[in-house]
Amino acid sequence: MFLTIRGIRKSFGAGESRVEVLKGLDLEVRKGEFCVLLGPSGSGKSTLLNIIGGIDGADEGSITIDGERLENMNEKKLSLYRRKHLGYIFQMYNLIPNLTVRENVEVGAYLSDHPLDVDELLHTLGIYDQQKKLPNQLSGGQQQRTAIGRAIVKNPDILLCDEPTGALDYNTSKEILKLIETVNQKYGNTIIMVTHNDAIKDMADRVVRLRDGMIRKNYCNEQKIPAAELEW
Repeated sequence: MFLTIRGIRKSFGAGESRVEVLKGLDLEVRKGEFCVLLGPSGSGKSTLLNIIGGIDGADEGSITIDGERLENMNEKKLSLYRRKHLGYIFQMYNLIPNLTVRENVEVGAYLSDHPLDVDELLHTLGIYDQQKKLPNQLSGGQQQRTAIGRAIVKNPDILLCDEPTGALDYNTSKEILKLIETVNQKYGNTIIMVTHNDAIKDMADRVVRLRDGMIRKNYCNEQKIPAAELEW
């Protein structure tokens, strides 16, 4: 199994104000799988994503990605691992304001030993014609496409998406979801996406529902619906 999560627990705060956010989660995700983490605000989905991404540490349990256990890594090794193997797409685009679209994407390429072809990727993302523009000259959707480009150009094993359409309107959200679907099919990256949008689950291979820090449902879609056909 490509990603194995065993007994993950995480609490925040201390004493009386201590809150257990994750209560012993077990999960397995196959290589190339598109996995959606669904749940209401406070269910623990973003915390789990941050632990998978090595941004946050678990109190208990283990995470193994392609045979490597994250908790066995020191800070330097973990930093290198994140750089080489993980891509992040957040709700906020976090683009570098004084770099062009192309330069923002190239920043990701510098972090990889096997980057994707930047020109081809810009074409796939539909932003080749915008490549010389600065972020403040772009629409929200174009900025998110650039952020996806920066994450995916590294050709990461796992692409972690935290509410990537949260700040976008309906039509732009659909475009971004189609793009992430294309990336998954074309490059074979494993995708883990956090969302509170119930409709998105239908385009995923695996759906994991969280509530109160526990996995309530974990199933595979028999028949996926293409992103273009989703409605909400």
